[in-house]
Amino acid sequence: MPLFRQLEPTPERERQRKKKQKTEWTEDEDEPSTLIGLCLQNLAENMKEMWAKDYAQKYMDQYFFRYVMGPFSLLPGELLEDLLCILSSRNLLTRAALHLLLLPQLSCLSLTSACSLVNANLCSLIQIRCQNLQSMDLSGAQNISASVLCELLGSQSRLHSLSLVGTQCDQRVISVVSRQCPKLKHLDVSRCLHLTPAGLLPLAYQEPPVKNTNISSLLALDIGLAENERDAVAAVAFLLLGLPGLQRLAMEELGQACVLIQNKRFEVTEEFSSREGAPLLKDMWAKRTQEDHLKDSSLLCADGEENFTLEAKLDECLSLEESQTEASDNTDMNGRTRTSGEGCEKDGCRSRACNKRESMTTSLRDVQGLSLDTLEAVGKICPELRVLSLDCLQSNVDNNVDSFEQAAVLARGLGRFSGQLCCLSLQFSGLLSELVPALKAAGSHLLSLSLEGIRADGHTPLLELIHACPRLTSLTIHLDPPSNNLDGDEEEGEDEGLLSNLPCIPHLRSLTLNFSLDERQIKPALCWRSLKGVLWALLRGASLLQKLSLIAVPCRLDPVFKLVLNHRAKPLGALDSPPLHCLRSASLNRSDIAMETVIHIVNTCRRLSHLDLSGCWALTLSNITKLQCKAKRRRHTLQITWT
Repeated sequence: MPLFRQLEPTPERERQRKKKQKTEWTEDEDEPSTLIGLCLQNLAENMKEMWAKDYAQKYMDQYFFRYVMGPFSLLPGELLEDLLCILSSRNLLTRAALHLLLLPQLSCLSLTSACSLVNANLCSLIQIRCQNLQSMDLSGAQNISASVLCELLGSQSRLHSLSLVGTQCDQRVISVVSRQCPKLKHLDVSRCLHLTPAGLLPLAYQEPPVKNTNISSLLALDIGLAENERDAVAAVAFLLLGLPGLQRLAMEELGQACVLIQNKRFEVTEEFSSREGAPLLKDMWAKRTQEDHLKDSSLLCADGEENFTLEAKLDECLSLEESQTEASDNTDMNGRTRTSGEGCEKDGCRSRACNKRESMTTSLRDVQGLSLDTLEAVGKICPELRVLSLDCLQSNVDNNVDSFEQAAVLARGLGRFSGQLCCLSLQFSGLLSELVPALKAAGSHLLSLSLEGIRADGHTPLLELIHACPRLTSLTIHLDPPSNNLDGDEEEGEDEGLLSNLPCIPHLRSLTLNFSLDERQIKPALCWRSLKGVLWALLRGASLLQKLSLIAVPCRLDPVFKLVLNHRAKPLGALDSPPLHCLRSASLNRSDIAMETVIHIVNTCRRLSHLDLSGCWALTLSNITKLQCKAKRRRHTLQITWT
């Protein structure tokens, strides 16, 4: 009798499986392990020495098996996926194990952590055995050619998600994907150096026409490094017009393409269209605006027009230039006399539809690869944005604009999306105080914020940032510390009333503060003593924090953690929970922290499973050895990194 029996695919299990969609093995350390979890871990630990040993020694290099019966052929697909995730996360996945686990019941296959094992023979096995895959990740697999990729993907008609990051993918592969993977919704071809932006055109148009792939997410950063910039802009514009269902797009020339569409400068792309054998961009625009116009007019004029045919609506809404008599204005297509209310309603429909004919909007909600000078056009073409990644550094270099003026432009641009942005990533070279108004303009609904290139100018702007973004669950800031100490001496005592009035981010799960440090420096200058209050507000107020990274902090961390873990005060709006009780991972690289404080953290944060103390100059090898011995007595395993 098999260890696990194949479960019947009931609708409820299907919903649970789709909801699960795990990409890596994770286990809640606070709950006792399940029997299945223990069995899978045992299988992973003994895979090389027991389960795959006989196959590796006798059969793997001697024969080519189309299918393998046992020892895992009776496992359900979900358990196979979990086992593969465990093997990958622990670097235990071998070629023999892969041969035994590539089975027809797999629906999700990720080989990104074992990309060196992916070759032409393995792709042949995947092609033969795994024809029910819905998600496949081959990121980093550089040992397979574009021809092998074409053969493999030609057999995967059920794919919904495909990642080919850093592979030898080219236009031939994209053509195969567009024809053979009609259900594909997510495609990631970033860092594919053999693929140019023009090579993505088959996703939107092929001759002879094929069924659209319904792509809703396309990531293609760092491709076509030698591509002509004008051709790249034309290609992105073509994708925007040819993929109406696109909701996520990451390409370098996206902003310029929105400017081109907004200004209707389609004549500059005619040579590109002729060379690539693609339709003229102006024809694509006309077709897209006509489709959008028809859809909008159908929605606006739906009430009281159930008897109208689609052709009638098309004629009425698109033939506005033709003169109409007063009688025809008051009579519908069936000869029924309209009331004055109906006439006004339909006249309003015509007016709104006419305005829509002169503009085109997309369904994009997530965009990456924008520059500041294109933000206004992007806002008009993509009014429904929720996720935005913006590079303000390039505008500063090209246009010689100072950071204060950049911040003003940024605030106006982000104001368009106020209340709707949930994720924002910015590269900005100015002072943090200059950026705060733009963050306020973005609205208080942000859940994720990433800032890079910022220069620190005191603790007050950081407190203003915390106050402006109270709903964050993830905060990442890479900033330059102040060049000298402008904050005065560190205070020994702390006013409980003052601390209790500091703002916090109560639902923060991930916090990264990375202070720039020259590689030649062993340790940072401890020049920002008043940062202690900000760190206390962030750490004490975020009782749900799971991941913490404090890199090269320009102040001593001992008083910070002493205040966080021992002081009874809490910031304004903080949850009634113990500090850092959810912390699982902490990185304190190149920071000033004593062994006593580290022990205090380890004793208090019982869920802590990874602690990185690399570059902490106050710690010695003897300290780390004692800490590791102490960690062995903990209930949960603690991995300590120190160099």
